Amino acid sequence: MNVALFVTCLTDTFFPRAGEAVVRVLRHYGCQVSFPAAQTCCGQPAYNSGFHNEARRLAAHLVDVFTAHPCDCIVTPSASCAAMVQHHGPELLAGDPHRAAAAQAVAGRTFEFGRFLRERLQVDIAAALQWREPVTFHYPCHARDSYSPAELQAWLTPPLCGSTNSGAPLRLPLHVDQCCGFGGLFSVDYPEVSGAMLAEKLDGLAATGARLVVCNEAACALQLAGGAHRRGLPLRFQHLAECLAEALGLMEPEA
Repeated sequence: MNVALFVTCLTDTFFPRAGEAVVRVLRHYGCQVSFPAAQTCCGQPAYNSGFHNEARRLAAHLVDVFTAHPCDCIVTPSASCAAMVQHHGPELLAGDPHRAAAAQAVAGRTFEFGRFLRERLQVDIAAALQWREPVTFHYPCHARDSYSPAELQAWLTPPLCGSTNSGAPLRLPLHVDQCCGFGGLFSVDYPEVSGAMLAEKLDGLAATGARLVVCNEAACALQLAGGAHRRGLPLRFQHLAECLAEALGLMEPEA
């Protein structure tokens, strides 16, 4: 299968290892992966801030880039950006006679990484993972369009390992679907509220006793890792793709 990587701004800038892991895992499962170099932001920050004309220009550029690029599917490590392309891109370009159909086509070919592995490649993610230490996870709000907390929990629970027993590799965080408080410019406009949400989320993650947190969203990982660093919490964050790449021997474990 020919796959185009939509790497997203935050992954490219702050978590390039996750982007590299996505490519290695997709190739491991037989995909031909390409990278349209002209891709830019999907327009989500502008859209969420109410600047829809600016978001529309970015959405149009993304549609043009991926329409011109031959591929079967478009895969992104970000559920948030996947949701932007799948839902808001077609909405923004519905009145554009040159791009409305193309926006729908691009939306239909776009998948969040984990969802793509499960739905299109039929990969048993849990069977491929190997945990060397207790692990917990963060469920991003924008993942609701791509997978549920229960699905994420199932993906991270290797066979023959319980998910809720004391001492089991996967340790459920308190309030599984609780937001980290980032929300793009929400964290800038309402820093006190965002900070309180972050503190509560970090408390829940730290209480599991696990140091490795699987987080499939660069924006959430940026928020959580920054907060953990400031509080001196021994938490480290990895994308599911990094965990798979390490388990499959495609990438050296992170030091």
